[in-house]
Amino acid sequence: MIAYLNGEITYHSPTYIYLDINGLAYHVNISLQTYARIESLTKVKLWTYLHVKEDSHTLFGFFEQDERSIFKHLISVSGIGPNTARLILSSMTSGEARRAIANEDVVSFNKVKGIGPKTAKRVILDLKEKILKEEIPQGISTSEPMQDVQQEATQALMALGFQRAQVQKAMSGIYQPGMSVEELIKTVLKQVSR
Repeated sequence: MIAYLNGEITYHSPTYIYLDINGLAYHVNISLQTYARIESLTKVKLWTYLHVKEDSHTLFGFFEQDERSIFKHLISVSGIGPNTARLILSSMTSGEARRAIANEDVVSFNKVKGIGPKTAKRVILDLKEKILKEEIPQGISTSEPMQDVQQEATQALMALGFQRAQVQKAMSGIYQPGMSVEELIKTVLKQVSR
């Protein structure tokens, strides 16, 4: 598998780009989220996924590793192909997709063209446990920094052996705007050890 491509963008559109690497141009399919991040760039490093079918090899590129991770999770769900997964990631960021799955937010998925309630419920049912177990990678792009800090702190505390419910209960009402992950973890640890 090709892990990533690093090269010069010679053509771009909202759905795909041509990435030139030493004179060899790759056709890389992208989401609107990735397009928004690379639109003004001339050189880029994209994390990739090669989808192999009997009659084609299709390359998908992602600005962030987390977007690729969610993409791979989505295509593992029965009835979700790579183009549908790309459509989902064009409608929401990887962080928003994670939250929608973790919070069983069917409505967010229903806003995506072609995703009905049954498919949304299947995505949530198949992926919720995987998403909750997964450590949130660095560099998740979301518009809710508070949510990111709390997620990262929760993952760290779970790695230390605390239960998710125990951590979330202790964390409620503690977070202050501007608080770092380390500060939040220390505050929760004090709360839990009382």
